[in-house]
Amino acid sequence: MLRFSSAQVRSVNSERAANECIDVAFSQGIPDDCRVLLYNATLGHKLDKLAAVFRKSLPEVPLFGASGCAVTGRDGVGESMNELGIMAVCGPENEIAAAAVSDINGYNACEKATELAGKLHRQNPDISVIYLLCPGIDIDNILVLKGFTDVFGESVTIFGGTSSDNMRGAISLQFHDNMMSEHDAFAVGFADPTLKHITRATHGFAAYGDPLVATKTKGYQILEFNGKAAWAEYTRRLSLPEESTCGDTIPVGALAELLPEALREEYGNSHILRVVTKHDGGTIYYPVTAYDGMKVWLTTRDEELIFSEQQRTLDYMKQVIGSGKTVAVFQTDCLARGRFLFNRIVKEEIIAMMHNALSADGVVPSWLGNYGFGEYARLGGKNCYHNYSTALLALYR
Repeated sequence: MLRFSSAQVRSVNSERAANECIDVAFSQGIPDDCRVLLYNATLGHKLDKLAAVFRKSLPEVPLFGASGCAVTGRDGVGESMNELGIMAVCGPENEIAAAAVSDINGYNACEKATELAGKLHRQNPDISVIYLLCPGIDIDNILVLKGFTDVFGESVTIFGGTSSDNMRGAISLQFHDNMMSEHDAFAVGFADPTLKHITRATHGFAAYGDPLVATKTKGYQILEFNGKAAWAEYTRRLSLPEESTCGDTIPVGALAELLPEALREEYGNSHILRVVTKHDGGTIYYPVTAYDGMKVWLTTRDEELIFSEQQRTLDYMKQVIGSGKTVAVFQTDCLARGRFLFNRIVKEEIIAMMHNALSADGVVPSWLGNYGFGEYARLGGKNCYHNYSTALLALYR
């Protein structure tokens, strides 16, 4: 059986933070069957420097790291520039697989995802759930999911998200195989037959006004909205100057696509959201495949809806888990749900709701979370890509 242990530390000293995380996560000593170490860090820490410290304690263990706007864990949420969280996975070698690919982007996303999924499948065809981390900028996440589906089918759950920076939309970092990159992806597959899982994602935004209509697209790029340069029309509708950056638009510029009616009740919303993390002149790089005639709406947050839908999500997860015991939780949040959306008290209240719902006998399970540019979680029985959501994966027995 796979075992999970986590730790979360705030420290301006990267070496101290990494060592303290190792001490907390392995309070009983480092076992011989540690298979993977996942870690999330905000931009005050360098992923490669953290890995160098981890490598001293775990010389043979694969390391996979990602940058984010915040880290979440058993101790709550940390949004300083010096946050670090880790999750170690230990157990039989035949119950886990891990792999990575380099140079993934919006045009080769399906090819690269198929390559990554193939690496996992060759290691272990019995994988039932996959933790996936991709770049948060310049990538088509619909094609990413298609690549995994082509290899594993739709029954294998894809969960995770994309890395990010501190809301600027300038860089997102990944670490694997002793190197740091801006355009790599990694995945960890679990094949423990004793583990069950449940995923859910929710947001709390409402669409308003007339839609923006994509009148000229190319793959995952939107060249025109309403017959005008896409970025200019988007910022005009947001009442922002055209010279605005993605960092200016991300907190206020969530775009909404209308969901099929059959999915709305499950999702708790009639729309799924999209974020813009890159633009080039007048062109917007959309996080999923765009198409001519696509309609998207501007949105506004609804704090009451955010809380009520989060509670409904947790109630559903508790019902599914039933008398089972949660052994690990992976959380991915959109960075815009952090300090740019809530004050600290409200964020802590939301995290406390999650901890309380998924704890066993009052003990919060091992927990690793990241505030990134996007989230993977299932919707309507299929793997799906979300933005501006809180997504949770609970592994339980």
